[in-house]
Amino acid sequence: MVTKNRIGYGIIYLQISRGVARRDPAFPSPQTAPTVVATARPLKMHATRRSRQRVSPLSVYRTIAGGGSTSRPSAVANVLARQAALDAGARDAWFVDKDGKVTEAASANAWIVTPAGTLVTRQADHAILRGITRGVSLDVVKAQGLTVEERGFTLEEAYAAREAFETSATQIVMPVVSIDGHKIADGKPGPVAKALRREFHRFAEAG
Repeated sequence: MVTKNRIGYGIIYLQISRGVARRDPAFPSPQTAPTVVATARPLKMHATRRSRQRVSPLSVYRTIAGGGSTSRPSAVANVLARQAALDAGARDAWFVDKDGKVTEAASANAWIVTPAGTLVTRQADHAILRGITRGVSLDVVKAQGLTVEERGFTLEEAYAAREAFETSATQIVMPVVSIDGHKIADGKPGPVAKALRREFHRFAEAG
């Protein structure tokens, strides 16, 4: 796929389902061949390294029956939240759980930098997708000797943060400049997010 699509730097997305079978909530027979769909698209390396883009997410309260996980096959809630954000003039949505803590973005992990300079991101529990980029970012942060706490944080903490940003495979580290119309610090990408974006590539390529 990489060769045929002439991908030098980009993304391969692989999706595997249980295969074609009669409509039934139960699993199909073990003999059913899985359905595999793969897509490839190029990315501009310089854009992911030095992008001046930024996002202004909208908070969305999520209620999951039975205390389920966002790490589930259906992404309906994420799609609806992202669309609600776009309709409201925002670019992304940050989910908030029943305890008032931010869990994740519609398709990314959410981070803040507190006024004291501590990085905070939700612990990898049932409420979030761990995110490969999140994991690498944690390694980079720790290698840089920065203080990081893996815990939930409130919207009030986010509004008062020194910085906020998202991490995901497609945007690597994306600065957040406002949330729900509340400007984060001076409303510009902060030094931690910019440094993390730069160091992420160096760290990932060296590893």
